[in-house]
Amino acid sequence: MAKINITVCMGSSCFARGNQQNLAFIEAFIKAHDIEADIDLSGARCEGKCALGPNVVINGVEYNSVTEEKLSEILSKFI
Repeated sequence: MAKINITVCMGSSCFARGNQQNLAFIEAFIKAHDIEADIDLSGARCEGKCALGPNVVINGVEYNSVTEEKLSEILSKFI
């Protein structure tokens, strides 16, 4: 499995609008699927796209208005 790079926007707008829960969901998903070694999870400062948030970047692709349901769908494609 190729390394999966996940960057979660930790800017105050994205964090307040759902990325706090999204981060917890991603961490639980990684642990539940035992793929810790295959994931590079990091946070980012505000990228100036607050109106589109919460924002998450996975392998260079930006996802906007991210929810746990959307994350589950996206992450499932990688396992």
